[in-house]
Amino acid sequence: MFLTVEGGEGAGKSTQMDVIETLLREKGIPVLRTREPGGTPLAEEIRALLLTPRQEPVVELTELLLVFAARAQHLELFIRPALARGDWVLCDRFVDATLAYQGAGRGMSAELIGRLRDLVLADFRPDFTLLLDVPAQRGLERAAARGVSDRFERESMYFHERVRECYLQLAHDEPERISVVDAGAALEVVSASVRDACHGFFARSGSRA
Repeated sequence: MFLTVEGGEGAGKSTQMDVIETLLREKGIPVLRTREPGGTPLAEEIRALLLTPRQEPVVELTELLLVFAARAQHLELFIRPALARGDWVLCDRFVDATLAYQGAGRGMSAELIGRLRDLVLADFRPDFTLLLDVPAQRGLERAAARGVSDRFERESMYFHERVRECYLQLAHDEPERISVVDAGAALEVVSASVRDACHGFFARSGSRA
């Protein structure tokens, strides 16, 4: 199974991925954890290019192509081989993030993103996606508390609000795949909701979990 965790800045994805990974390992499921952009040495180099603040403006199409270049490398060298071996893969962000950040956030054409998605992924999609939802303002405050902001965290509040709206629309459009968890609640409540959402997926999918 290919599981993804999505959410805006400061949603707590890393913490809740720990919860999911622990849950899977307790059930004896082999799981590999990864992230996007990233996941292979080359894809991690592309991640650094994407996240590093710079004086030179980054053309929106350049950003989008870099995202999909990293994804192509990640999919072919990490994700597909892991799934073929029988491992489960738990990924911090995937193509939904592109629709939210480059699509809604940057205002790029959904048709163009769809063409690149079809080129790189064909019909490959996550089996289950957990969306950690938090108001943009609160998420950015959490992210700022971590220290130096990356290039995306420095975007306007309007940008991050559009990202959140897109994520919620995706969840509305694909309720069987995407489960939404209120990430603004207390940590123990969020973690319990994450576990419940995972158990719901296990039951729906008929997996051995």
